[in-house]
Amino acid sequence: MTTDTSTNTNRARHAGLAAASLAVLATVLPLTAVTATAQAAPAGAEGRPAWCPTVPGHQVDCTTMRRPQVAEEPGLGTIGVSYAVVRHSNAGPARGTVALNPGGPGETLIDRAEQVTTALQGVLDDYDLLLLDPRGTGRSGRLPCDVTEAEYRWAPRAEQRELTADCADELGPRARAYTSAATADDLDAARERLGAPELVLYGLSYGTYLMPVYADRHPERVDKLVLSGAYPVGFDSLARPGAQQVSLTLRRICERSGSCDADTAVHDLAAVTGRLRDRPLRITATVGGERRTVLFTEDKLANLMYEPATRGIGLHPGEPGLIGALPAALHALAAGDEGPLTALVRAEIEHTGTEDQASFLAVTCNDYTRTWDPNAPVAERRRQYRAALAAADPADFGAFSAKGWAAGQTDGGDNCLNWPRRGTAGPQPTDLKNLPDVPVLVLSGDLDTNTPEANSRLSAAQFKHSAFVSVPNSGHLPEMESTGCAVGISGHFIRTGEVGDTSCLAQVPPVPVVPVPR
Repeated sequence: MTTDTSTNTNRARHAGLAAASLAVLATVLPLTAVTATAQAAPAGAEGRPAWCPTVPGHQVDCTTMRRPQVAEEPGLGTIGVSYAVVRHSNAGPARGTVALNPGGPGETLIDRAEQVTTALQGVLDDYDLLLLDPRGTGRSGRLPCDVTEAEYRWAPRAEQRELTADCADELGPRARAYTSAATADDLDAARERLGAPELVLYGLSYGTYLMPVYADRHPERVDKLVLSGAYPVGFDSLARPGAQQVSLTLRRICERSGSCDADTAVHDLAAVTGRLRDRPLRITATVGGERRTVLFTEDKLANLMYEPATRGIGLHPGEPGLIGALPAALHALAAGDEGPLTALVRAEIEHTGTEDQASFLAVTCNDYTRTWDPNAPVAERRRQYRAALAAADPADFGAFSAKGWAAGQTDGGDNCLNWPRRGTAGPQPTDLKNLPDVPVLVLSGDLDTNTPEANSRLSAAQFKHSAFVSVPNSGHLPEMESTGCAVGISGHFIRTGEVGDTSCLAQVPPVPVVPVPR
């Protein structure tokens, strides 16, 4: 049973985390992968590893575990998985241990322990914080395949598929070691070493996929869960809820700001997608010190709307950000002026990271369910994928074509079509039969196009008892909203297992929008 508490105003909310810490938390999301290699050292040893972070006001213990690459294949050897534990500041024993995952897959935490601790300070008065860098990332032995984020994200779709296959070839037999199930078991091994009977699981974005996998594999070790920017394990690989949310988000920001007409914004979006199908923009930008030209097609617009458009809303209060600038840019292109959208896209290209995508590609291509049989040859997979697109209702993709929207997903659609059958892992089972009956809070930004409310509600429905909180005027992730309300709600829930008073949500300000001529 899912309880929608987005309008609950009956109970006083414990203040929890300060609003000022939100900007700090936002610096962690998304994160930049670090390149150092972990060095083994026993937990609590005097000569702690050089990479172990220092956090003012807290003891920090660090170690590297040796874990099997693949539990069923001991011949593949082991891998070092590192974690840091930030100890609670109050006297006496900890009330519990919070395990955080910030998403990705592939994002790391250890090197940002001080920032995370500042953001969670209210909770860490009496809870310990477990920060584990997932295998193949950060201090857990960075996994390279020589495919950067900028190279992958802005490549034409056919080239993206080839880059994914090249990455699998580079990883070889190691590819099957990088799954959500393996990371969940690593997390439980860390819990056992700590002597913590249970964990409070806090997942952000991809972390909302990982943490239910952990809960299903280790149900007796879960105290409660907080899932923010959530999607279910059995999500739609064509991302149709996101396509529908794009139009809804444009409507909401126009209606709430009064700076644009909602119907016009949606009409302009449809006009631009049609224009880009016929005549893509050619945009030259500097990436990693090199000039390159990107063909900005319908699928690249889909990616812009799906991933970065609603990320970081609230991080810079009073500024429109990407989503607030898009209605005017779309309106201009619909009228024939390429300049505003070109400028927005160029800025996005030039700010794209250059981190290696090995962990991201390995986990998503191993784990996520697809519209094809992963055991089929590539030619048959292609036939099955095309059949799935043809069978889909065009209305489910909003202003986009089915092909254009699906091709805009860097972790969905047909991006893993060429992922090899041999030497890789099978998809993560979506039928989670062992989920514990514990308190669960799901937070969702009502402007989020990446993990839209429809998906977050499905995530909440995976559990017997969950509370769903819709955070107005916020995107992916709602903790970034500027008032501190969302983070306060999650902090209160960690301590009490209850949502408490959510009346502060009414104070989350609307997104500023660049005015659109009427």
